[in-house]
Amino acid sequence: MTDTLRPPRAVAPATAAEGANASPQTLKRSIGVVGGTLLTLSCVTPASTLFVIVPELFSSIGSATALAIAIGSVLCIAVAFCYSELGTLIPSAGGEYAMVGTLAGRLAGWLVFVLSLIVVLIVPSVIALGTADYLAPVLHVDKAIAGAAVMLAATLAGLLDLRANAWITGIFLVLEVVAAGVVSVLGFAHANSGAPSMLHGVVAGEDGAATTVSIGAIVGALGIALFITQGFSTAVYLSEELENPRRNVSRTVLWTLAISAAVILVPVAAITMGAPDLATLSSGDISGLVTAWSNSAVGTFISLCVALAIINAGIVMVIQNSRVLFASARDKAWPEPVNKAFSTLGRFGSPWVATLAVGLPGAALCFVEGDLLSEITGVAVTGMYLLVAVAALLSRRNHHKHAAAWRMPLWPAVPVLLIVVLVYIITQLDTVPLLWTGGITAAATLYWLFYLRPRQATHWVITLPEDQQQA
Repeated sequence: MTDTLRPPRAVAPATAAEGANASPQTLKRSIGVVGGTLLTLSCVTPASTLFVIVPELFSSIGSATALAIAIGSVLCIAVAFCYSELGTLIPSAGGEYAMVGTLAGRLAGWLVFVLSLIVVLIVPSVIALGTADYLAPVLHVDKAIAGAAVMLAATLAGLLDLRANAWITGIFLVLEVVAAGVVSVLGFAHANSGAPSMLHGVVAGEDGAATTVSIGAIVGALGIALFITQGFSTAVYLSEELENPRRNVSRTVLWTLAISAAVILVPVAAITMGAPDLATLSSGDISGLVTAWSNSAVGTFISLCVALAIINAGIVMVIQNSRVLFASARDKAWPEPVNKAFSTLGRFGSPWVATLAVGLPGAALCFVEGDLLSEITGVAVTGMYLLVAVAALLSRRNHHKHAAAWRMPLWPAVPVLLIVVLVYIITQLDTVPLLWTGGITAAATLYWLFYLRPRQATHWVITLPEDQQQA
């Protein structure tokens, strides 16, 4: 633990005169709170989450879906506090791994990086696979091919300037919110007195009969519920490109969580109240419900909005995830040729090799079965939040105690409570995704022991932009 609580290495912008011996490159600061919130909300992608991920919860816990998402959102407030404090204390494109690695030691940082890498590689593909279902009213295309096409388009967009992408994703985000709003209005307008309780959940069994949802089932669904609003962490990944990050990271994180929770929860409540029967609700066919509540034209409009939302999510996820690889290469996580490639910036200021390294495998993953991938992602997100909470407990020691940063209320009670709850949630998750995630983490630990640890003087040295070292 000798590396714990050491100040991160400063990274100054390279100059042309410095040539081959130049310092590692930094990303340019080009967006404020509004642009950062638009990009971050687009990564949460409320509409595509509502239409692609939420149906899984309707199928497993029925009318308790809103309750599970509400509990997950409350837990995410504590998580957001941790991200806001750590993200302003250590504003690095490395996100979680830079925060955890600086405060809890490089091994902990490496493990949280591996968990984030699981999310990096899987989540965009899981979301993209939903494209074909919502293009169906106007275009019939194979699910895997549609998902791969979305990932390739998102990769091309990710090569552009970040400010341009903020405008692109902002326009798409408006359509997402409109779609969620239409679903909410239609659902509440068709609310029926026989709607099941959202506090005492029931779900339709295989024979169509109502089955009470147990507390254990709700807790088991919290992994996916946490994943639903997980995208607010994008603000931390963008912290090197946010203007005045000490102030704007926390604002972006908290605004994004509040808006995304509302945009997702309100339609879920409306759907639960407006579904004609429990079997229809448990089927998770939200597009079919919209068409039944209105007409085929409205259903088509909503479906196309969702398809655009998925493309939007793909763009922002590729942007976010490429920054993770960029930062890991700058911090020497890989053999030198790989580090050099991933840390290369293109003409638009984006890490173009890292962008391709995220987008192209994402397109390939669209041809893999997606159900297990979603469950593995839920485990990875829960584990990642757990390590971030541990780092938050260490954020006010030594020189970090008096550093300029946003400070969460009720510290240390918030991270302690969060750790207890997340450990309990992990014990309730399914065995298979736990084993997959554990196996990947174990392999990553061996890489740390036999490659990174013997080279700790030169490899996996967490950096921080020079302008923030002086803040």
